[in-house]
Amino acid sequence: MAMGLHAKKRGRRGRAPMAEINVTPLVDVMLVLLIIFMVTAPLLTAGVPIELPDSRANPIDQDPEQVTVSIDRDGYIFIDKERVAVGGFPDALAQLNASGGEPPVVTLRADKDLDYGRVMAVMGELNRGGFNSISLVTNSSVSAP
Repeated sequence: MAMGLHAKKRGRRGRAPMAEINVTPLVDVMLVLLIIFMVTAPLLTAGVPIELPDSRANPIDQDPEQVTVSIDRDGYIFIDKERVAVGGFPDALAQLNASGGEPPVVTLRADKDLDYGRVMAVMGELNRGGFNSISLVTNSSVSAP
């Protein structure tokens, strides 16, 4: 039977209440939320806007304990989402490795328009600070360079 077409009359109020739940609005809302989360999830991992270079390298697994070091187009350094003061990068690295144990894995994100020397200077400071496990982050590219 169709829903509610043959409902019994109940006094002056009209039809009896329906026992079925209409799930169509629930499904609509859930699909909209799914699309919103799919669009915003990649933006949560990258806090500093950077144009990454393209590469055909295979992706690696991400470690939840990793630290992200970013260098923007102007050469400013960020640790995770916090900007490091000019000349304060060695001190910031010392605070990251203050426990004296195994240093965390570092992912380095650098803008593709940066000078190669600037990126190497940051990598040199990371190495000097005891961070020997460094992953370089790029965009995945399908075509050959």
